[in-house]
Amino acid sequence: MSYDLENRLVVGVSSRALFDLSIENQIFETDGVEAYCSYQVEHEDEILKPGPGFPLIRALLNLNDLPGKEGCVEVIIMSRNSPDTSLRVFNAIKHYGLNITRAVLASGASLAPYLEAFRTDLFLSAYEDDVQSAIDSNIAAGIICSDGIHTYDCNHEIKQIRIAFDGDAVLFSDESEQIFKEQGLEAFEENERKNADNPLKAGPFAKFLKTLSELQKDFSTEEAPIRTALVTARSAPAHERVIRTLRAWNVRIDEAFFLGGVRKRDVLKAFGAHIFFDDQLVHTSSASDVVPSARVPYKNREPDSS
Repeated sequence: MSYDLENRLVVGVSSRALFDLSIENQIFETDGVEAYCSYQVEHEDEILKPGPGFPLIRALLNLNDLPGKEGCVEVIIMSRNSPDTSLRVFNAIKHYGLNITRAVLASGASLAPYLEAFRTDLFLSAYEDDVQSAIDSNIAAGIICSDGIHTYDCNHEIKQIRIAFDGDAVLFSDESEQIFKEQGLEAFEENERKNADNPLKAGPFAKFLKTLSELQKDFSTEEAPIRTALVTARSAPAHERVIRTLRAWNVRIDEAFFLGGVRKRDVLKAFGAHIFFDDQLVHTSSASDVVPSARVPYKNREPDSS
């Protein structure tokens, strides 16, 4: 009997996003693939420590235990590891009691073709090329920061998943952001003021937010297992277009922070995000010291023909 991935939240996660493989990656970078493979095989019985994506993945899997939500989340290991070097990862999955049974092990090949094949809604990886390919295929994806938080209490139970998003170039397209970069703040604010009633175009994480919003609809705000936040550098008067866009999309954002230049890191810590998605390295690098963070590369643009 075939297993249907439709009507599930499908999350693809790389081994480096799920577990701490910083030592192993250093071996790969300095000594090459053969040394890396040998190390993994020799250390198969050593349990890997949780990585930056571990808290989120574990909490998402726990949604399957909610009444009426059985099987609503499917997590798939998607790795450039070979089958032969993957046993250590599966040993760690078993050790931590993660209900992950499916995997794509590509032996160095691109994972991009398999993301669509598995109906992936979200892909987390430390490998930028795969994340960029996912974004270019309209799949929400982030390059997980592995230089920030290094420890996670495996006994800590997350009762409510908290996911934070940047606005422009993440939830929304980058059209307005490009005006800011090319013409400055005054032109950006004037554009947003003029277009306050025109919804922003969808960005790479719009569909993912809508999927989360559908999951939330079965719960009251107080009892929802997922809480979302918009954390954006926008401020008044550019806030109105954002609010009207979310209203037009009929999606729920539980908290919104229009910071106008205030540092995002402190707000994200106060919110208690289990993952934060932003398109700018300066924000994800800073935030990753206090919350797990992932950078969202925007779509590759066509070369200018002029």
